[in-house]
Amino acid sequence: MEKVQWVPWWWVAAGAGGLVAIGAAVPLSPTAVAVGLAYLMVSTVLLTVGLRRRGALRFGPANAVTATRSMLVGLVTALTVAALEGAAVEGAASTVLFVTLVACALALDGVDGYVARRTASESALGARFDMEVDAFLLLVLCVYDVRFVGWWVLSIGLLRYAFVVAGAGLPWMRRTLPPRYWRKVVTAVCGIALTIVAAQVLPPEANLAVAAAALLLMLESFGRDVTWLVRLNLSGRALVSLERASTTSPPPESR
Repeated sequence: MEKVQWVPWWWVAAGAGGLVAIGAAVPLSPTAVAVGLAYLMVSTVLLTVGLRRRGALRFGPANAVTATRSMLVGLVTALTVAALEGAAVEGAASTVLFVTLVACALALDGVDGYVARRTASESALGARFDMEVDAFLLLVLCVYDVRFVGWWVLSIGLLRYAFVVAGAGLPWMRRTLPPRYWRKVVTAVCGIALTIVAAQVLPPEANLAVAAAALLLMLESFGRDVTWLVRLNLSGRALVSLERASTTSPPPESR
């Protein structure tokens, strides 16, 4: 068990090496490096705690894929901070680097679930790990895109965390949601949309339209889940059979 808990830290070391490599091409301030490392360390500590609580005996190939995505998110986080500080070299090179790292992270999002199913290593911890990496990447993309479409774009990345805060005060908001593949689709589409905005390949008006469409999609997805939870709370009974739903959808997950 102790060996398993140390495995995720290899990706922290890889992320630190990645920050050094990026710093050789794009100037990264001490703050940018510190924030990138902070994300890697905090996320790894939380993952380690989860492994310990569940008594995991092996890390698993699917978690390794998600950990690689998380490492890429750490690099993207550092680049975002540098861009906001004005420390990054503006131009095609820095934009291509940012977009490439994000594209790799988004592409791997479709790999970890496949690997988990193929290796029979699906777990609640793995699904939660995957979901939290997705949520933080969206938030970082929103922060990066603030310069192009305005502060309102942050609402896309903050919806997930607003959902968690609401659950802290309303116990019925913490009920397990029925499986719904549409959540993954919306997350992927929003990630792609925000990456297109970050790439700055469209006119300003088109960037606004793309970001607005992403926000509407996210509001629809969260709105549907909140509506289901409200109806469940008011009725006092299960409106959807989780057992029946799981036979046609990916493993159950919560927001």
